[in-house]
Amino acid sequence: MFSIKVVCLALVSFTAVSFEVVVTESTDWTEAGEFTTGIEGPAVNKAGELFAVNYQSQGTIGRVTGKNEIEKYLDLPDGSVGNGIRFDQAGNMYIADYVNHNILKVAQGSKEIDVYAHSSEMNQPNDIAIMENGILFASDPNWAENTGNLWRIDLNGDVVLLESGMGTTNGIEVSPDNERLYVNESIQRKIWVYDLSPEGEISNKRLFVSFDDFGLDGMRTDNKGNLYIARYGAGFVLAFDPSGKLIHKIQLKGDFPTNVAFGGKDGKQVFVTMQKRGSIETFQNNIPGRNY
Repeated sequence: MFSIKVVCLALVSFTAVSFEVVVTESTDWTEAGEFTTGIEGPAVNKAGELFAVNYQSQGTIGRVTGKNEIEKYLDLPDGSVGNGIRFDQAGNMYIADYVNHNILKVAQGSKEIDVYAHSSEMNQPNDIAIMENGILFASDPNWAENTGNLWRIDLNGDVVLLESGMGTTNGIEVSPDNERLYVNESIQRKIWVYDLSPEGEISNKRLFVSFDDFGLDGMRTDNKGNLYIARYGAGFVLAFDPSGKLIHKIQLKGDFPTNVAFGGKDGKQVFVTMQKRGSIETFQNNIPGRNY
């Protein structure tokens, strides 16, 4: 069904023939068509509520409180359209607004939307990741040129370019110890890993995993440091341990997952946003997400 090339951290490559992996199947959490095909950015707050962008129409945020229990939570202003969502330790929500080149902020307990960070030099902030100390990172693809950038958003809202001239940067995630940053390139089918300092500086870039087929989209880590990757077009999520070994394959009902998020009562329920279906699928994991 798929072939992958795994490059270990010592940059010795090999082609994987077969793996002994845990195989899981997803089920529906919301019905098809509840969200637009722009569904993205799933994130769960401390109350266990799931949020995703573009509920029923573009430029909205939907809140999911249970199976098939959905309501519109926010309308974004000024023609903004969201992509990635993250929450900080205080419960503030951050939204990548790819239309207006913003990172938006919704303070805990409020529905007021503020521009937290802006840069006209961004192509389109796509997905975002967050360190425990609140420093954000944003992928920034240029789909027409098959290129992309990597940005850091400091605690004062300053936008700092970390790397330019990459492939089509998309999924992005921080390890649970805040010492690694993972960034993937959708078209080039590569996942890169960097060492990460407490101040959000990156170093020692190396190839983590590369693929021979399909695309890459959103990523999340669990609290053991395993990385979960939405394989766009392939119809599954793959999980790799920190050494780059494939350990878990989740077969989805649809073929076009855009992102994943951990939630549920024990942090072991995983939600997957599905583009073509306009829905959210779910599966039960054996390890909780990095924030649990």
